[in-house]
Amino acid sequence: MAAVALTGSLLITGQAARLDQRQQAALAALADYGAMASKLPADPNMDAAAMSEGDAGYMSAFLSAFQAGPSRDVTTLEQTCRTGRGGAGVRFIRAPVGKPAGLATLETARAESQAHLGPGVYLLRLSPGQLCPARGFEVIVVKRPIGPLSIIVGRVVDPSGAAWRWAVLSVVLTGILILGSGLAAATFARRRLTSAIAEVSVALDRAAVGDFSRRAPNVALAPELSELSSQVNQTLDRLEELLSWLRDSADQLAHDFRTPLARASARLDKLMETDDPVERARLGEEAGQDLRDITRAMNEAMALRDGEAWLFESVRLDLLAAAAVELYQPIAEIRAIEIVAEGAPVSVLGVRSLLQRAVANLVDNAVKFSPDGGRILIRAWDDGDGPALSVSDQGPGMTDTGSPAKPAAGADSHGMGLAFVRAILRRHGGRMTIDDAGPGAIVTARFSR
Repeated sequence: MAAVALTGSLLITGQAARLDQRQQAALAALADYGAMASKLPADPNMDAAAMSEGDAGYMSAFLSAFQAGPSRDVTTLEQTCRTGRGGAGVRFIRAPVGKPAGLATLETARAESQAHLGPGVYLLRLSPGQLCPARGFEVIVVKRPIGPLSIIVGRVVDPSGAAWRWAVLSVVLTGILILGSGLAAATFARRRLTSAIAEVSVALDRAAVGDFSRRAPNVALAPELSELSSQVNQTLDRLEELLSWLRDSADQLAHDFRTPLARASARLDKLMETDDPVERARLGEEAGQDLRDITRAMNEAMALRDGEAWLFESVRLDLLAAAAVELYQPIAEIRAIEIVAEGAPVSVLGVRSLLQRAVANLVDNAVKFSPDGGRILIRAWDDGDGPALSVSDQGPGMTDTGSPAKPAAGADSHGMGLAFVRAILRRHGGRMTIDDAGPGAIVTARFSR
C-alpha cells in the first residue's frame, strides 16, 4: 500500500512539475514574441503584395539576429542538445516572398493547443533528430503573424526542472523512511511473535511430560496471540484438572480396593482351611460381598466416565436426602446411629443417578466415621447463591490434608468416597466444601443457580 501511495504521489508530483515547466516555457516564449514585435522597424503592416524579396530578407535577418543576439540571456540550442536542459529559444519566420528562416520543423510538427497558457500557444513534441541529433524535447511555441510575416517563437521545456528534482528527492526520502520504519516494525513484530510462540511451545512441551506449572504468555506480550494463548491456557487448566482427578481417583481406588481385597483374600484362605459347612457358607458369602463391593466401586468410576452423555433433568435434593436415609438406616441401626433428613424442597439440574451416588457416598462416609450411637444430619436448602446439600456427622472430623481421620472400629466403606463426589459435582458445575462440626465434619455440596 505504501509503495502504491508513493508511486501515485510521484506521478502526481511529476505531472505538476511538468505543467509548471511548460508554463514557464510559455511565459518565456510570450516574452520573446512581445520583444520581437516591439523591435520591428517602422511600417510592420506593409502590404504583402508590395513587399519585395529584399524587404522580407531584411526582416527575417533582423528578427533572427534579435533572438540570437549577445544580449539574450537564454540557453543556446547547442547547450540544450549537449546537456539535455531546457530553456533554449527556437524560431521560424516565413515571409510572403523569399526563403523562410529558422527551424522548419516548428511549422510542420503536430501542434497541441494550450489555450490555458494563452492565445496562439501550442505544445510540440519533437523526436530525436528534429531538434537535437540524439534527444527529443517538448517545445512550447507562440504562433502569431506580425503583418505579412508568419512567426513561430518558442522555448524548449526543461524535462528535469528543479521542482521535479526536489519532488523526486522528497518522495524517495519519504519512501526510504517508510520502508525503514516498516522493516523495523516487521522485525520487532516477528521477534515478539517468535518469542510468544516459543513460550507457548515451552508450556506445551512441559505439559507433555506432566509439568503444568507453565502457561502461555499473557496478552501484553503478544496481543495477536491473545486468543491462542487463552485457548492453550484453558486446555492446560482442564488437563491439569483431569490429571489431578485421575491421581485422586487412582489413590482413592487403591485405598478403597485394598481393604476389601485383603478381607476377601483372608476369608477365602479361611474357607479353604475350615471343614464346617456353616462357617464355609458364611465365609463364602462374605467374600462374595467383598467382591461385589469392588465391582460396585468400579461401576461408579465407569458411570462417572460415561455420565456426560446421560440425560439432565430437574432433581430434588430433599428427595435424594430422604432416599439416602431409607437406604442406610438399616445399616446404621446396627451401631445405634441415627440418620435424620431435613430441609425445604430444592431442585438442581443434573443426572439423577450420579447425584444419587454422590449423596450415597457422603452418607456412607458419615456412617463409616460416626461413633456408635452417633447422629447424622442430611440437610437440603437454598443458601441464596444456589441449592446446597450437606451431610454432618459426629466422627473424628477431617485431617489437615482434607482426608478423613481413622474410621470407627468395624466400619467399612467400599465406594470411591470424596474423590467420586468431587468429580460428580464438577460435572454439574458445583463444588464441595468441608467444615468442622466440632465434633465431626460437615461436607457440603453447593450448586450454582
